[in-house]
Amino acid sequence: MTVFTPPPAAQHFKKLTATELEQSMWQSLQHWDQNSDLWLFAYGSLVWRPDFEYVERRTATLNGFHRSLCLWSRINRGTPETPGVVFALDQGGTCDGVIYRIAADQVKAIFPPLWQREMPSGAYNPKWVDCHSHGEIFSALAFVIDPQNDGYVPSMPIEQLREVIHRAHGINGPCIEYVLQTAHALKHANIADPKLELLVQHL
Repeated sequence: MTVFTPPPAAQHFKKLTATELEQSMWQSLQHWDQNSDLWLFAYGSLVWRPDFEYVERRTATLNGFHRSLCLWSRINRGTPETPGVVFALDQGGTCDGVIYRIAADQVKAIFPPLWQREMPSGAYNPKWVDCHSHGEIFSALAFVIDPQNDGYVPSMPIEQLREVIHRAHGINGPCIEYVLQTAHALKHANIADPKLELLVQHL
C-alpha cells in the first residue's frame, strides 16, 4: 500500500495574529446591528460541540453549498507534519445542518473564542447566508471554505481520505473521532448525509 503524503501546502501555514482575528471577526459582523439576536449555521463539530450558550436551535437547509472534508487541519485534528481533514462548506449542492440563535447581549462574549476556534488560519470566508427551516428563512453566519487558502483540499480518493483520517491527531483529538462524532450527531438530529455515511462504512 502506498502511503499518502499530503502536499507541502498542507504542511506550511500561517496562523492569524490576535489583531487579524479580531479584524476578521468585526468585518464579518459589520452588518449586525448589535441589538438583534444572531443566527449561526453549523454543519460539523459545532453541531455536537458548540461550546456556547444559545437561545434556540433548529435544523435548517442551506442551498448552494455542501458539507465536505475539504480543509486540512493542522492544529485541531492534525499537525503540520501529519495534517487531518475537517469539514467546511464548499460550493455547490445543498447542506442540511442546524442553526443556533445567539442572544444579542452574548455575541461579544461568544464570538472571540468562536473565532479563535474556527478561524486560526483564516481558511474560511464567513458569509451571511439564507437558511430554510420549517418553512421560514433565516439569515445566518456560516463558515465557507476559501478555495484560495492553502488549507483547501481538492477531492481525493476514498482510500487516501481514509488513510489521512486514521493517521492524524491534533490538540482536540484524533481526526477519526471528529469524523465519527459528526456523523453520529447528524444522525441523532435526523440529518441525512449519504456521502458521509458511506465514508464511515470505510472507516
